[in-house]
Amino acid sequence: MKTVHISLNSIDKVKSFVNDLTKFDSDFDLVSGRYVIDAKSIMGIFSLDLSKPIELNIHSENNIDEILAVLSPYIIQ
Repeated sequence: MKTVHISLNSIDKVKSFVNDLTKFDSDFDLVSGRYVIDAKSIMGIFSLDLSKPIELNIHSENNIDEILAVLSPYIIQ
């Protein structure tokens, strides 16, 4: 599992983020405080506080570099 911090501070970013994730077979969780939701769920994402960075857990061993490349516009350092 790999964990990165992402920023989803607009509706368009959320939509494109979910579209990018659905290309992969892996599981993704978003963690915000004590809430953990499926990162492929638009409704779930909108239930989170999007004004702050969110932790993304990537449950994949094989194509982690490809996933990180696709998600690079959302990742914050």
